[in-house]
Amino acid sequence: MTLPANLSMGAVTLRVKNLDLMIGYYRDAIGLDLISQTSGSAILGRGMNASLILEHAPEMKYASDNQAGLFHTAFLFDTKAQLAYAVASVAAKYPGSFTGSADHLVSEAFYFDDPENNGVELYWDRERSSWSWKHGQIEMGTFGLDPNAFLSENLPDSVADTASNIGHVHLSVGSIEQAQDFYVNKLGFDVTLNWGGTAIFVSAGGYHHHMAMNIWRSRGAGLRQPTLGLRDVSIILPNADSLGAVQEKLQHSKVSIRNDGQTIHLDDPWGNQVSLSAKA
Repeated sequence: MTLPANLSMGAVTLRVKNLDLMIGYYRDAIGLDLISQTSGSAILGRGMNASLILEHAPEMKYASDNQAGLFHTAFLFDTKAQLAYAVASVAAKYPGSFTGSADHLVSEAFYFDDPENNGVELYWDRERSSWSWKHGQIEMGTFGLDPNAFLSENLPDSVADTASNIGHVHLSVGSIEQAQDFYVNKLGFDVTLNWGGTAIFVSAGGYHHHMAMNIWRSRGAGLRQPTLGLRDVSIILPNADSLGAVQEKLQHSKVSIRNDGQTIHLDDPWGNQVSLSAKA
């Protein structure tokens, strides 16, 4: 059984050292709406749909570069104009945080590091009708994308809506084989691309990828220690029936789960927590 084609990615939860600084980055630079805030956490997103949950954990240490965890959170924009506006905003307000850009054939993407060194991707998708598949795998690449040219062609004076949704989440893991066993064989994603045995891209419903895992800097990594950074990756299923079916599959595959009656929590082989819930 595969995951439902109409699932969506929910909020990514990050543990952060400086809550106010991180709220400022994701609200003022990237353009997310601040939905709610307490002394110890904040929820940001689009309207009332959460894209990012920040949990204040000043007592925790930063993760090492070669540890499993978050590679980047990818925020998907509806239009090139919205993407250009966000890219220009981050570049102006957080100079030095830009790490690269690429034309991936299915999308155009810009990469940054947030103030606590969590990877961030800002992107928009080309129409699905323009995507190419070959032997069951999607054709993606990493081609040059000049950020200045992109901004000069697409940057508007203003946009009505600056917020974005989570398009996909990319993880650092210790083994591609183990990642495929967990995320495909047990959880139920489809493989869309194996990138030379060093990264795997998976999705539901023919999207280019809802999640990805790579070993580029974490090959052989073991179980994560509690650190700042990734706390949880949320996946939203269309209804309670589909959530129940996934739970049965996971139990049949002997995956240890924690179910609080609304959300199923499980850990991948490196301790990255994934949460599954039904659409409200």
